[in-house]
Amino acid sequence: MSRKETGFSNRIDWSLVWIYLLLASIGIMAIFAVTYREGDPVTASFLGFKTDYSKQLYFFFISMVLGIFILLTDSKFFTATANLWYAVGIVALLAVFPLHSNIKGTKSIIRLGGFNFQPADFCKLCVCLALAKYISLPNMDFSKTRSQLIAAGIALLPAFMSIAQSETGLALVYFSFFVVMYREGLPSTILVVGFFVGAIAVCTLLVDKTLLLIAIAVITGIIAFIVWQRKRQRISAAVPVLFIGVLAALFVGVGVPIIFKNVMKLYQVERIYSTVGREVPEEYILAHKKELNSPETTKKDKDAGDYNVKQSKIAIGSGGVLGKGLLKGTQTRYEFVPEQRTDFIFCTIGEGFGFVGTTVVMLIYLLLLFRIIAIAERQRSVFSRCYAYGVAAVFFFHIVINVCMTVGLAPVIGIPLPFISYGGTSLLTFSIMLAILVRLDADRQMVLR
Repeated sequence: MSRKETGFSNRIDWSLVWIYLLLASIGIMAIFAVTYREGDPVTASFLGFKTDYSKQLYFFFISMVLGIFILLTDSKFFTATANLWYAVGIVALLAVFPLHSNIKGTKSIIRLGGFNFQPADFCKLCVCLALAKYISLPNMDFSKTRSQLIAAGIALLPAFMSIAQSETGLALVYFSFFVVMYREGLPSTILVVGFFVGAIAVCTLLVDKTLLLIAIAVITGIIAFIVWQRKRQRISAAVPVLFIGVLAALFVGVGVPIIFKNVMKLYQVERIYSTVGREVPEEYILAHKKELNSPETTKKDKDAGDYNVKQSKIAIGSGGVLGKGLLKGTQTRYEFVPEQRTDFIFCTIGEGFGFVGTTVVMLIYLLLLFRIIAIAERQRSVFSRCYAYGVAAVFFFHIVINVCMTVGLAPVIGIPLPFISYGGTSLLTFSIMLAILVRLDADRQMVLR
């Protein structure tokens, strides 16, 4: 084998690198389109670290430097320190409780000088490494319930801590790691139950609670009777079905009300009901009576309805097929869309570059996801494969939820668009995740433990 074929640079997946550079460039351009003001000197404003697009550019340069450093690091470093990364992530999440700054209703951000650091965002990388490390342990039998519960605990501990910090959106991202577990042997029935619970939760928003409980009772009875008949009229065969039916009824009658009344904030409940086009039930409003009297919540109340999504839809629709062009949008340029540089950055692309522009961006993301999955499947190391699937799952969740938020198909939960939304912690975290994947893939013929 020639030296050219075995050289390190020839083992790097450059297609992934070019996709990253393209998406990061689109992100800087989109932030520039939103925040640039007429008359500002372009060159000076880009280099001055005073504008959002200038800060994003500098964070991009920092990401590039970190990426190069990661590529020069031995791939065994990441397997050896995976648990240490997780410990650092958990400590950072714990530090949020005494050191957090209350910014826009979330208590998950720590101010470091002039910078905002969000451990809940960074911890996705830590979980990705730690979960891959655990599943790739020698003699690991992931078919055992104990192993599956430990893996779920690794993924969900940061999620519960994020919920305690009023960061429900990022907390949901950690559920995407169940895709990794499914790839490594998690029974599909668990995912089916998860989707079933989600479907019931949606039904509670659309159907009267009493009718839904009656429907659950009837469906459970029919399925239990069919199972009873097929199993030669043995009562024990129908018990699991009845047990699931009881759990579903308890979830509808008790679980959902507790979550909406005691776990979620009023503005979060309003966003969920706004997504399905319904008013918040009076019982949930009364449960948040103290919250309504708070000046801070009153401001949230005004901003938390479907105003954001309506303005986002107008922006995307006004872009038409080819868009209005760079710096020519009205909805985004004149700040009709709240959070247009972060959560709603996609509508900036839609207004400026139309259906063609948004389609191109989605195709680039699709190419990124397919490339990551292809890389995952060619790994000899279980650690590298699990890590790659973790990266793909996180990216997929962020992309789908963010885009669905902007067009009203999902509630607004503050999920950034990878590499495009403004945010130093987000850009650095996604960049490091991808750089580690490229580094592990360069040693894809090795078995890392």
